[in-house]
Amino acid sequence: MTRFRAFFLALFCFMACLEAKPPSLTPRDTRVKIEEILRAHVTYQSLNREIVRRSFENYLEELDPGKTYFIENEILTWTSPSDDLLLKGLQAYEHEDFSLFEEIHDVMIKAIKRRNLLEAKIDLTQLPKDVQPSEFKDLKWAKSEDELLTRLIRIKALQLEAAAKIDQDTKNHFLQRLSKRRFNKEEELIARNASEKKRLVLSFVLKATSSALDSQTAYFTPSEANQFMIQVQQRLFGIGAQLRDDLNGFTIMRVLEGSPASVDNKLKVGDRIIAVDSEPVVGMEITEAVELIRGQQGTIVHLSVLRDEEKVDVEITRGEVVLKETRYETTYEPYGDGVIGVLKLFSFYQDNNTSSAKDLAFAIDKLKAEHNVKGMILDLRNNGGGLLPQAVAVTGLFINRGVVVSIKDNSGEIQRLRNIDGKPAWEGPLVVLTNRGSASAAEIVAQTLQDYGRTIIIGDPETFGKGTFQTFTLESANYGKVNPMGEFKVTRGRYYTVSGKTPQLKGVSADIVVPGILSEMEVGEKYSKYPVENDQIPPSFDDDLADIPALHRAQLLRLYKFNMQKILTTYKPYIETLRNNSKNRLSMNQNYQNFLKEISKKEPLAEPSEVYGQSDLQLQETYNIMKDLIFLESVEEKLAS
Repeated sequence: MTRFRAFFLALFCFMACLEAKPPSLTPRDTRVKIEEILRAHVTYQSLNREIVRRSFENYLEELDPGKTYFIENEILTWTSPSDDLLLKGLQAYEHEDFSLFEEIHDVMIKAIKRRNLLEAKIDLTQLPKDVQPSEFKDLKWAKSEDELLTRLIRIKALQLEAAAKIDQDTKNHFLQRLSKRRFNKEEELIARNASEKKRLVLSFVLKATSSALDSQTAYFTPSEANQFMIQVQQRLFGIGAQLRDDLNGFTIMRVLEGSPASVDNKLKVGDRIIAVDSEPVVGMEITEAVELIRGQQGTIVHLSVLRDEEKVDVEITRGEVVLKETRYETTYEPYGDGVIGVLKLFSFYQDNNTSSAKDLAFAIDKLKAEHNVKGMILDLRNNGGGLLPQAVAVTGLFINRGVVVSIKDNSGEIQRLRNIDGKPAWEGPLVVLTNRGSASAAEIVAQTLQDYGRTIIIGDPETFGKGTFQTFTLESANYGKVNPMGEFKVTRGRYYTVSGKTPQLKGVSADIVVPGILSEMEVGEKYSKYPVENDQIPPSFDDDLADIPALHRAQLLRLYKFNMQKILTTYKPYIETLRNNSKNRLSMNQNYQNFLKEISKKEPLAEPSEVYGQSDLQLQETYNIMKDLIFLESVEEKLAS
């Protein structure tokens, strides 16, 4: 994935990772680590020519992610490799010979020299106007030196458009910094000696080869692995904002509630950061800018931001950022003589004190104790997943006993995870709200509840589409004791819900489509580079416990088979009416129609809350659908009586 292919990629400004020196790898270490990854992988247990081809492509993009160095004809050998070259590459892997990648690296070193000559030709007084970031999305390799120069000029124009808002001295410093950052990056690639160059090449080989297997498999250098451990521990210091790299600055996409950035609304969605502590950040890699923003708790960071094209200086005291996204929140809306409850779950978590299922069960009981709850909305938007057992436990809050999810690993064996409690916390009307940011464990919960007919899915046309699971070597590593040769994560298999379907690539389809901020964006597993294919296993509604050892099967059967979850048709009579009502309501809602026009644009900057005056248009319509459902069910009950 190139820097601009993931155009809406947002990174929290405390999740930076700057590489130090390359890890101490030997050719043998590299081969052994590749073999470890292959043995665990769901699809590929050995290298083949296709993986070699992908590795060449990935290596090129590791070196030149912005496509501002290479020219197409000088890398044709690797972008369109012959069968003979692929065979040679395959044999070279087996013999711990990575010289083909060293050849690519040598071409990059020559490209660096050319890039410096082209930079010298750029006339800063004759730059084009109105260059848009979208021009640099899904770039192809430049076909000529002239085309490459034109690309560099337009990138420079975009960068300097932001720099024009700052004073001349700072602007000059900004230009110097742009050059310095580029030179530093180039020096790292050139390497100081042959030994360092070889280690650098081998680390890139591991990155290129692991990511060639599928979109979720990856190799981490030691510093990247350390950073991952920081994220897992969730004890981070920064300001708590979500950024997007737009080349002409870093746009604030979200401000985390309760974070330092949210105090007194110091930062707003749509603000564009152009300097940190008077250091211009336009043209930096996002990780470098994030590293400047991050710092010790209690220290102050000064940000220069563009807000409505006016420069604003913001002072923020760094603090510990509590990721509310890793927990949940409960709200409700009055309806008739009761309320409609909303359970917003940000991830599937568990620690020594609590878990997502326990917290939601407590929230449901509290709502029922304090209100006449008419219906419940489970909001899983932007929930990227978490612990698989918690996905099972959360599903169990709404169903009786039964299979929730099955996993099939690279051996082909199927293991089923069941809800055996049989005591739902909520049995009334239920809708699940999803979007294209709902992934993995969130998709398991949504699709299983849909499979059983226990819910109506509302939201974007489909969810993210991640139906695979990974194992991480660094999960077992103690923090601070990361393998000096690096760590990796590898895709071991797929998830399947009780219907036998996996959300992989396809996602979970909404029963009633209510577009949200992500609905027009290319967000999802199907947009990744080499995703694992979708498949299907037999349904498990009638659970035969075949995966349970025979010795324990009879004992479990007596406890488990009572009060099994049936496939419900409760909502089927109402779906068409609910869908039509929603469609008509939205067509008459001018605010929502304006929102739909805005998200259809190529570069939406702000969330709907910043543009359309309502806190959450998608949720508001979900409330309306739930109200319709409650009303229709009450009419049905009256007619039946």
